Amino acid sequence: MKLLIMTILVAKVAFSTPEPSIEEVKARFDEAAVEWHAIDQVNWADFPYKPDVRFRIMHSETEIYLQYEVREEGVRATYGQDAGSLPYLDDCVEFFMIPSERDSAYFNLEMNCIGHGTFHFGPNRNERHRCGEEIVRQIRRESTLGSEAFGTREGPQAWTLTIAVPKRLYAQSDLNLTSFSGRTVRANFYKCGDHTAVPHFLSWNPVGSPRPNFHTPEWFGEIHFE
Repeated sequence: MKLLIMTILVAKVAFSTPEPSIEEVKARFDEAAVEWHAIDQVNWADFPYKPDVRFRIMHSETEIYLQYEVREEGVRATYGQDAGSLPYLDDCVEFFMIPSERDSAYFNLEMNCIGHGTFHFGPNRNERHRCGEEIVRQIRRESTLGSEAFGTREGPQAWTLTIAVPKRLYAQSDLNLTSFSGRTVRANFYKCGDHTAVPHFLSWNPVGSPRPNFHTPEWFGEIHFE
């Protein structure tokens, strides 16, 4: 597969507080008419299922905001807490990004459909630093499915997950990281469900690995922060 680099302009917004409520974040996404982007790349023929998934992203001086909207057949939510969870086994959305210009460490934020998950960083799939609960709890999130694990639900499902990530968390890999404004970084966005009724692995920027693998920074696209 030929390397394709997709790009996004990340709008900058302002709030009256460094950590606005999720309700304020959701309202600002709509007020600012932030553009939606599709997670629709089916990269592996053995996994053709493609639920309808889109996301949008914006940032303030202090945080990055993500909103995912998903429509799919059936939904799985078995992890009801962050510690020890494997969100990718449930219906899961993910955001991978290389924030620093000084090193190649990338962060992977993975959240299941009820907003529980993990936040790691490192140079490759095998060398990851697992951020503890004290870090992950600083990431605010809200799902329209609530936050309690319910197992599986059949039939057509629709859900939205809104996330606020403090930018200071990305400084764990580069203490000189002070601002994203005006910078272009490498990133990718994903939707998966390893143990769902129909396993699937979708991406925003195409991935050219021979098997499902999201830990492929060489296949990241680009996002530019206003």
